[in-house]
Amino acid sequence: DVQLQASGGGLVQAGGSLRLSCTGSGFSFDDYVIGWFRRAPGKEREAVSCIESRTDTTYTADSVKGRFTISGDNAVNTVYLQMNKLLPEDTAVYYCAAQLTGKEYYSSSNYGYWGQGTLVTVSS
Repeated sequence: DVQLQASGGGLVQAGGSLRLSCTGSGFSFDDYVIGWFRRAPGKEREAVSCIESRTDTTYTADSVKGRFTISGDNAVNTVYLQMNKLLPEDTAVYYCAAQLTGKEYYSSSNYGYWGQGTLVTVSS
């Protein structure tokens, strides 16, 4: 079965860094678009960054551009989200998701597989 597991969240102070990992099983990441989404308290879920390994195409939200970087390692079926210069407004549960069709990366409705999420808390 297709499964995703997100990890790497934690508590950091503003300006700090974290690296989130999304590891898949039951499929090859080379065939899928992998996306990171987040849901902050009181806010709707939003796309953070996505990657299509086959074409090395990425999408990054303006709110995190220049601070977050997505990358993948197909050898271990893992996608990373390097988060630098973290801000309190980055506090959220972060989810990784996968889609096979390659539709609009930023739309959560296009992703059929979801991990359980990992909590990132940034203190001021």
